[in-house]
Amino acid sequence: MAYALDKLPLETLIGPVARATAVLVRLDERVARSPIRDGLVERQHFADAAAALWLEGELVHLEDLVLHDAHMDIRTPTHELTRAHAVLRTRRLIFAQKPDWALSRDGFLALTGRGGAMPAASQKSRDGEGAETASVEADDRDDVEADRLAEEFAEIDAVLARSSKILSGADVPAKAARPDDRPDLIYDLDWNEEERLGEWQAVLAETRGQPVVLQAAILLEAWSDIEVLQHATWLGPLLVAALLRQEGLAAHHLACIHLGAKNIPRERRRARSRGDRLLACLDAIHDAAVAGLKEHDRLVLAKSQMERRLKQRRASSKLPDLVELVLSRPLVSAGMIQEQLKVTKQGALNLIGELGLREMTGRGRFRAWGVI
Repeated sequence: MAYALDKLPLETLIGPVARATAVLVRLDERVARSPIRDGLVERQHFADAAAALWLEGELVHLEDLVLHDAHMDIRTPTHELTRAHAVLRTRRLIFAQKPDWALSRDGFLALTGRGGAMPAASQKSRDGEGAETASVEADDRDDVEADRLAEEFAEIDAVLARSSKILSGADVPAKAARPDDRPDLIYDLDWNEEERLGEWQAVLAETRGQPVVLQAAILLEAWSDIEVLQHATWLGPLLVAALLRQEGLAAHHLACIHLGAKNIPRERRRARSRGDRLLACLDAIHDAAVAGLKEHDRLVLAKSQMERRLKQRRASSKLPDLVELVLSRPLVSAGMIQEQLKVTKQGALNLIGELGLREMTGRGRFRAWGVI
């Protein structure tokens, strides 16, 4: 994909670029000094993860995503829910690292699944290549079978160890998938992801001198047009959000580009003209920042209202901790409050009643509460 920067319709793009830049900087400045910064950032992670699947035509309920992240699913997790959780974990991973990590070599390889843990030197391949025992005692079938069995157990142990890290909340890089291991039923073997990634990185290098928001819009449009990854289209907007953070426009939060793109009609996002698609990308960045400002103001108001209920409380009261928990999640369940605050179920329900939270599900069982 050759991007001729001199042919960009700058006269129509410069206005939206300036508008999106102003709103994005205003949001970041407000978040930097906000008392609810951590809660707002965490809420944005959940909202953007759900929006990423929405853009792909999949509906993931925010409630299910929150409960799945807390390991308190009320039903068997669907494939869409696990994918949304992968987006959520990737956003947390990017935000937890240094601003320039995601677009660095190590970060890029890890996020695209090409920098995962490689097999240990002592492990042997299934076909016996490089196996010392198999090469020295080729006629001893029992030893070969024992080696293969040990290899299978080693792989099982590695999977269990990785699963335990994920369940404990640790940041685990995506597992590197070797091209020869990809099944034909799921992957198009003619889809050269390495070449497409190189093409997108060339666009990244070519647009270095452009205004940051314009560069972000170009990279968003390029990721969609090149179709870089077969099964991780959501990664492109996260890399662009990392770029905005790296350049200082969103230094204190990770832009919710998926959430902003939800407001853009599909006809605009998939328009024939590249200029129209770039305008749609700029509007997505602008709408994401506007939504962040509204969410921030709403949470600040909710925090001030809930803090009124904390007056004349004991120093050992759990209500301040519940306020922080409620602000950091779109909704909370009694089980989540029990686990986080170390109280009984009845104690959690009493705290909910004292804080005046609103029940969000309308159910009699498996209820959840939040702030409106």
